[in-house]
Amino acid sequence: MENFGIGSWLQRRRPKSGSKTALISGNHELSYEQFADRSVRLANALRDRGVAKGDRVAYLGENHPSFLETLFACASLGAIFVPLNTRLAPPELQFQLQDSGAVAVVHARSLRELAARGSAGTAVARLVAVDDSLDVSADGGGAAGGGELAAGGADGAAVEDFEQVLASGADQPLDEPVTLDDGAMILYTSGTTGRPKGALLTHGNITWNCINVIVDFDFSAADVALMISPMFHVASLDMGVLPTLLKGGTVVLEPKFNARRTLELIEKHRATTISGVPTTYQMLCEDPAWETTELGSLNKLTCGGSAVPMRVLEAYEARGLRFSNGYGMTETAPGATTLPAARSREKAGSSGLPQFFTDVRIAGFDERPAAQGTVGEIQIKGPNVIHEYWNRPEATAESYAPGGWFKSGDMGYKDGDGFVFVSDRLKDMIISGGENIYPAEIEQAIAELEAVGSVAVIGVPDEKWGEVPRAVVLLREGAQLTEDQLRTHLDGRLARYKIPKSVVFVDEMPRTASGKIRKADLRKLSSSQQ
Repeated sequence: MENFGIGSWLQRRRPKSGSKTALISGNHELSYEQFADRSVRLANALRDRGVAKGDRVAYLGENHPSFLETLFACASLGAIFVPLNTRLAPPELQFQLQDSGAVAVVHARSLRELAARGSAGTAVARLVAVDDSLDVSADGGGAAGGGELAAGGADGAAVEDFEQVLASGADQPLDEPVTLDDGAMILYTSGTTGRPKGALLTHGNITWNCINVIVDFDFSAADVALMISPMFHVASLDMGVLPTLLKGGTVVLEPKFNARRTLELIEKHRATTISGVPTTYQMLCEDPAWETTELGSLNKLTCGGSAVPMRVLEAYEARGLRFSNGYGMTETAPGATTLPAARSREKAGSSGLPQFFTDVRIAGFDERPAAQGTVGEIQIKGPNVIHEYWNRPEATAESYAPGGWFKSGDMGYKDGDGFVFVSDRLKDMIISGGENIYPAEIEQAIAELEAVGSVAVIGVPDEKWGEVPRAVVLLREGAQLTEDQLRTHLDGRLARYKIPKSVVFVDEMPRTASGKIRKADLRKLSSSQQ
């Protein structure tokens, strides 16, 4: 085969695992044979509609087989897949579609209004609607009737039904030449300037990350991965779904997280692995069905975003379960370190050791390796690390230290055994329920209000979500503004999870000699008021 990227995986897997179940979604199952057939048809259908190597195709929807069928179809063509966060507001979505230059958007029918509004004024020429309320047809044909289509797309974009598009494609596999250095996905990650950057993951980045996962977590063809986190986040897709499919395991897709249903699915499908954030695991063990659910099949619990609270750790240990914590980011596809479950107690608070084919160092301000136990910037190097940001040469150049080390912007240290401990976030990022929130973006939106003299957004502890954003606002002299008015202004401009959960009005802002707001002082003040 000429395709050495992820687009060849299903064709390579077909003769080895053809009749085995690859995907489970609701009451519907797809074998590897059926999954490969549908992806081939979709790839041919997209090519017939003008999608070529290097073109970008976006997907807007929750966990559903069509997400993965679109991903593998794009990879077969050498096109670049752009997964979109369903929680984005229309202006945020529009920016990402404009920036990526996407020519088509495959979207859940329930999100057709968001897709249409977000596509307005962009290069999107085609909208393809997925009826996510119906099971797909295993033979590659359309769902009965196809459902009613949205009444026209933005700026005259054509609107078609996903199943009808797929059914129109030929069943002849493609073999487009694709190398491991070719782009596979663009995933948007917020930056300190307030504008998201598109991290361009190559086929090699994804492949090597999957190899790291398989080695460090001992994935096998017997694994059943229950995906309760959205696949538009790189952790769910690249740390769970793709390694499982590469090994020939089974992936169970769940569109929305619900603690009770998750427990039922673990028992029903004998799930071996789940991944999530501390909030996810807390909600599971607090559900009344926790004690009576059969959890014996689970052998891999992966967690990221922040450390697991001790009370949650103990609740799982009481059921014979342990976590594998880790550290990473979109730019590392996303794994950088892994804390082995067997050492979760011994190395409590650590993010673990570098993944197998990845190197992690702590660098001082002189860009030289820091001494053991000394806090410095966490820097990562390896075949899973991106080479560039999409159309952002300046951001790319600023993100690498000499020798090709990626500058994470996070501070940490290594202990005597080489375990990494994350001590601070240099970029002031807030992690709320697994979502990365960058204050600059929120601050820019709040600053649009005439009443606002200055504003700073910080993260404050939250029992459920880990931390949530708080806006600290200094009003202009004589101006008036209420918390409700501020939130109303942000509603529709920002995703709801980014809107501050609390607003504090102050008489003055603590500042440095150069005039910068001292966020550390604001965090201390907020901490003393908890």
